[in-house]
Amino acid sequence: MPTITLLGPQRFTPTLGEAVARAGISGRLASVTAGWQEREAEDLELHEHLGERTMNLMLYARSEDVFERDPQLAAAYRERQERLRELQELYRLRLDYAQTALRELELRSGDPELLAPERESALQAIRALDEHHLARVDEVHAGFVRQHHPAGRPAVERHSRQMVRQLEKVDGLAIAGGHVAILINRMRLFDLDEKLAGKAVFAWSAGAMAIAERVVLFHHFPPQGYGNTEILEHGLGLARGLVLFPHAGRRLALDDRRRVAVLARRFAPALCIAMADGAWMALDERGHAEGVAKGLRSSGMSRLMADGTVVSLEAE
Repeated sequence: MPTITLLGPQRFTPTLGEAVARAGISGRLASVTAGWQEREAEDLELHEHLGERTMNLMLYARSEDVFERDPQLAAAYRERQERLRELQELYRLRLDYAQTALRELELRSGDPELLAPERESALQAIRALDEHHLARVDEVHAGFVRQHHPAGRPAVERHSRQMVRQLEKVDGLAIAGGHVAILINRMRLFDLDEKLAGKAVFAWSAGAMAIAERVVLFHHFPPQGYGNTEILEHGLGLARGLVLFPHAGRRLALDDRRRVAVLARRFAPALCIAMADGAWMALDERGHAEGVAKGLRSSGMSRLMADGTVVSLEAE
């Protein structure tokens, strides 16, 4: 398992260079900017920030080339994505009712002995729905792999071999943000996580979300009204025991103790981590956050607590 550093959003407070130096990486780094989609190659700022020693793996462009060379795989991929979108809509429909029920119970006044078990049951219903949705999404992914064997198809193998050669020349990998679903799908298409043995990984924003165990979409202030936090799918699982919330100060109601508490309890025992601009967190060699709850090896990160408070995790 490579050493992993999670970073807060880099647009306004770029700290990637400091994190790379802190990790003792002096050689070249590969980069993944597939979440930027057609703008994938516009990485000059990132390249210069790291002393002009990055090598872009161009996962988005590679996947587009694969789909052009293998129309059958491209059609199957589009069908899978449509099934996943429909599943997300069905899950979102059920989640809306479940979240509304919990919210009304939380705001209701009355006998605590009567209300408390109902509130807990409503929360457990949401947790069960989350797990059900993850299992359904996993079934779709497994069916796609079982039926179409993407890793063994010539177009995918060709690019995979090229990437293996590129990764042999670098000491680490930098994974940028962008569109999280596209980013994780492109990394999964080429089994990128299996090619990282011995490499340091630096990931921020959607990149950090994509390498966690679960990808959680969140926005407490969407234009359409009350925002429900929802599970998207399992991530690559390189960062373990964490649910990550980049841009938390702009996208979460961190001063609303009820909503903070619901998030922390919903995703327990994983730690819910709010990632501020310029923040960083170094995980152990297994990708675990052991010691992080005590503020070890992190800065600018905060933990959402089950009592609704937000606790800063300061560097040791």
